[in-house]
Amino acid sequence: MSSHAPTSPSEALAGLWRLLGQPEAALSRVTLTGSEPALPSSFAVGTAAQASIAASALAAAELDRLRTGREQSVSVDMRHAAVEFRSERYLRVEGGPAPELWDSIAGTYRCGDGRWVRLHTNFPHHRAGVLALLGCAGERAAVAEALKSWKAQDFEQKAAEARLVVTAMRSFAEWDAHPQGQAVAALPVMSLEKIGEAEPLSLPPGERPLSGVRVLDLTRIIAGPVGGRTLAAHGADVLLVTAPHLPSVAPLVIDTGRGKRTAQLDLRAAADKERFAALLQDAHVLVQGYRPGGIEALGFGPAQAAAIRPGIIYVTLSAYGHEGPWAGRRGFDSLVQTASGLNVAEAEAAGIDGPKPLPAQALDHASGYLMAYGAMAALARQIQEGGSWHVRVSLAQTGRWLRGLGRIEGGFSAADPGQAEIADLLEDSESGFGRLTAVRHAGLLSETPPRWERPSMPLGSHKAVWED
Repeated sequence: MSSHAPTSPSEALAGLWRLLGQPEAALSRVTLTGSEPALPSSFAVGTAAQASIAASALAAAELDRLRTGREQSVSVDMRHAAVEFRSERYLRVEGGPAPELWDSIAGTYRCGDGRWVRLHTNFPHHRAGVLALLGCAGERAAVAEALKSWKAQDFEQKAAEARLVVTAMRSFAEWDAHPQGQAVAALPVMSLEKIGEAEPLSLPPGERPLSGVRVLDLTRIIAGPVGGRTLAAHGADVLLVTAPHLPSVAPLVIDTGRGKRTAQLDLRAAADKERFAALLQDAHVLVQGYRPGGIEALGFGPAQAAAIRPGIIYVTLSAYGHEGPWAGRRGFDSLVQTASGLNVAEAEAAGIDGPKPLPAQALDHASGYLMAYGAMAALARQIQEGGSWHVRVSLAQTGRWLRGLGRIEGGFSAADPGQAEIADLLEDSESGFGRLTAVRHAGLLSETPPRWERPSMPLGSHKAVWED
């Protein structure tokens, strides 16, 4: 394990805050409670949770100060933040477990060269593609046998060429020597840049930090949806736009759908594309997490969106960042953990052979809060000086940031909190799926406590229109 002392949560927060040029004085209004280890890990997962959630909460308070003049205090407890980083694990529907998250053949396998790969097969087309490449039946034993005739990195490459999601497991040293690891190392954890001229958008006075702010949410799975859920917690009108032909993962739809409306449009169809452009003309924020180039090809990339809606805040999530040979690759949290050395380092610290994942989808959740933070920081800039703005976040950059927070000696001694231990952090709500029990938001504001005003609903439950 590395020798440098772990970064304190307040230092981690200050680093994020200064990176986007936010006002220094705001940091004095934050209280961070609790300490590591918050979850069983050699990495500072609790610190990452607390700092990323605090950045989003402080950005909400700062936006509120700009709009109303009131100064709110912000507080985030590390235990609560770490539990919220696993919100999908604690979701219950009608008192019973949520639908299964993982496909039966997803996970890690040892290849013929003794090295490991991780397969992500939660989407039917990814599962079918992997099985076609392996030429085997869709059972774990058959997949394990078929992979014995492959080298791990050869299979990773072939899968990438077939647009599937598979990564070979690497150590930190191997990732740091890899061209993509080097590209990520040269980037900050996130970025905010002006991409066009526009007048400042006037926001009507509202009771909450994001009252009257309209957000188009084009995201799936965890990271992007958590970003949208966070904006909704502070009062934004978040409209999740999905397409009928795209796969989804049921428990994640339920958990991250709190506070949002949900409409379906197929952006390949002319009428739906026109409908979406009309929505965009009245939006303040567009958040998207599709594979790099995917939304551009449909006519709604950052520059295109800024032309349709001058003043837009455009937030992009990618797996591996916008530089380097893997910039166009699809990916998910578990795969980025595997590729970038986190699974090896965690396993070594725990003294086990083979991959050991982090105790949460920490890259996903941290990236989601960073997306929300970036969106609100950009909105503050927009209100003050105008312009169209582009926020970029990636799972690999977030992973690099987590790694840079340092390691926790004796971190595996932390308890792994089960449902009973975190009952004080849960709330019940009605939804379109039945009665939900889910984790409350950890980013607390003194005057406008976060809350979700709209129930989680099945995809496509609403019309593709803004509410007045």
